[in-house]
Amino acid sequence: MGPIRYTRGLHDLGNSCFAYLQPDGSWGWSNAGLIVGNGASLLVDTLFDLPLTRRMLDSMRDQTRTAPIRTLVNTHANGDHCWGNQLVTGAEIVASRACRDEMGALPPAAMAALLQADGLGRAGEYFRDCFGAFDFEGIELTPPTTVFDGRLELSVGGKRVELFEVGPAHTRGDVLAYVPDDGVIFTGDILFIDGTPIMWEGPVANWIAACDRILALECESIVPGHGPVTNAAGVTDVRDYLVYVRDEARKRYDTGMPPDEAARDIALGAFSAWDERERIAVNVDSLYREFRGDHAAPDALRLFGLMAELAETTEEEAG
Repeated sequence: MGPIRYTRGLHDLGNSCFAYLQPDGSWGWSNAGLIVGNGASLLVDTLFDLPLTRRMLDSMRDQTRTAPIRTLVNTHANGDHCWGNQLVTGAEIVASRACRDEMGALPPAAMAALLQADGLGRAGEYFRDCFGAFDFEGIELTPPTTVFDGRLELSVGGKRVELFEVGPAHTRGDVLAYVPDDGVIFTGDILFIDGTPIMWEGPVANWIAACDRILALECESIVPGHGPVTNAAGVTDVRDYLVYVRDEARKRYDTGMPPDEAARDIALGAFSAWDERERIAVNVDSLYREFRGDHAAPDALRLFGLMAELAETTEEEAG
């Protein structure tokens, strides 16, 4: 098959595997997948809100009319990959145990409240710019009904699907969904293509190892959590970014440079053309905490403020 166009909607990857894409792939605009077997289908992830998830499920009706969605896999706990779960009625919901445990950390009501909150300054404005397009009303957090650790093999209407837990990395419980006979893999947010990865959890070595695992599978179609369908080159780019930022952050950590200053100081070079490059603020903060063995949760509000500052600086430089 030729390249998959990066347009909104359902795209045929061949062999009854499909990618549902949401340009431009920035904050909250995530991808999902559909694997169709004989009389049953598996859905990889739901979307950030109920209207978006309904639109996606409607687009899949030709496939699911004779092969209903019997299994839903959540690749991780971020809301843009699981907050539409309630609409996939009757399906077994599968995720890693760590994903299930993390899923309630930021409930939809809290997200809606943050969008309405006053007094958050620059961080609040940036937060609304990122997430103001989504509707968090009516969402009932719907957790997994089946959890696993490490690896799980499923059969979907005779089609084999292998789940690999590769977190903690982007989040605590990241999972890859691999269709070995078709050479297709759905990576969740282990891959951001043409956008900057964001490491809320780490350690970075796990994320790099996850990229290596994807590369070793030699897949024909690689569906990222955000961005266009890619190939091995896209995976290598993400891996190279993680290695580069890790090494640059380590240099500055060893000199005693504070993390916020390091985030401003690191020149992104070849990666500066990616969207959301201000996410380096989160990545450096996570790396510094990893270097010093600090397992405390990040100060998300402070980091959103720093990302807002870096985004403004980038816009001024571009102007």
